[in-house]
Amino acid sequence: MMDETDSDNALETNLRCRRNTSSSTSNISLSSGMASMSSISGSMSSIYNGDVSDVEVQGNIQFAVNYIQKLGEFHIFVVLCRGLAVTDTRRSCSDPFVPAKKYANQHFSEKKSHIILSHKCKSCLFFHSYVKCYLLPDKTKLGKRKTTVKKKTLNPSYNEILRFKVSMEVLKTQNLNISVWHNETFGRNSFLGQVDLDLSEWDFSNTRINDYTLKDRVSTQTSPSGQPDSRGHMRLALRFLPQTSHSKRTSKMESGEVQIWVKDCKKLSPARGLIIDPFVKCTVLPDTSRKSRQKTRVVKRTANPMFNHTMVYDGFRPEDLREACVEITVWDHDRLNNHYVGGLRLGLGTGKSYGTEVPWMDSTPSEAGLWQRMLQCDSEWVEDILPLRMLVIAKSMHK
Repeated sequence: MMDETDSDNALETNLRCRRNTSSSTSNISLSSGMASMSSISGSMSSIYNGDVSDVEVQGNIQFAVNYIQKLGEFHIFVVLCRGLAVTDTRRSCSDPFVPAKKYANQHFSEKKSHIILSHKCKSCLFFHSYVKCYLLPDKTKLGKRKTTVKKKTLNPSYNEILRFKVSMEVLKTQNLNISVWHNETFGRNSFLGQVDLDLSEWDFSNTRINDYTLKDRVSTQTSPSGQPDSRGHMRLALRFLPQTSHSKRTSKMESGEVQIWVKDCKKLSPARGLIIDPFVKCTVLPDTSRKSRQKTRVVKRTANPMFNHTMVYDGFRPEDLREACVEITVWDHDRLNNHYVGGLRLGLGTGKSYGTEVPWMDSTPSEAGLWQRMLQCDSEWVEDILPLRMLVIAKSMHK
């Protein structure tokens, strides 16, 4: 479990709406009074940062999504949550009868409960929750929406619509992250569970209210600081084409060429704002000269660019391939200054090149595995999908 580091105030979202949610298969209605515009304030780090808690994620959430073409808006109708985990186990539920008004540190007999007691456990009286939504990979405060805080219940009903102004083209490149949080007045807010929807595969004709099981966060990749690092993925293929000189007496293998086929990228994280104009740079180390640099075209306004671009480097002997490393980086194009998104280093990852220790020979096991497969399969394409990561660009190491 994670604790949220930003301070969420119930007063930030004071427009409320109510809806009859007796049927989980009813469609979203946009009648007047239903919409609730939630606050967009918050912290960029609140998705990932926090302290570990011993609370196990449990419970469900009901919500529906709809894209309104006329408004150019994406709507999330947050209905309710059921069976949320108790965040403070010190307030046990063994004594379910507490006073309706004065409920602090007092105990009453069961006989008097029908007169002055409510049937709420102690945990519920101190339990306040809200729901928060992001359209990832945008993690800034402008990409955040949240509901009002519901108090004194482990089964809160929200009945609120959270809106994002976004085009369908951009929306299909994003993920919807819906998380539930316990609102602590004088401490850190506690993570209670989440649901992720891949909108690139979502059927937007489905506007029904569905029930989802809350899940804990699982990071597939971490940065050097230990925090989740989601920079996107690249699909690429490699091959080495050896060139053989033929004489009357012998056939001798000389130099060959390395071909790098950059096919596409998925779910790139914008370095600025919501829109990204990506392109790819490539160089073969240890050569950091301009002659070694090649790049693709810029693909406008997409986090899922299709490049289909092949880069060719010749003059390589087979033994050179064990000392070289292909550095591939993805950039967000800007007229004044390009912004780094993520990268790969394809090599054996030995830490050395021609007997000298170098910081750029640091390929991950998956990156080194693809390079090793290329060495074993002369003239054949080998392909993989690799996660982009944070790199210190090699040319800056030599300054």
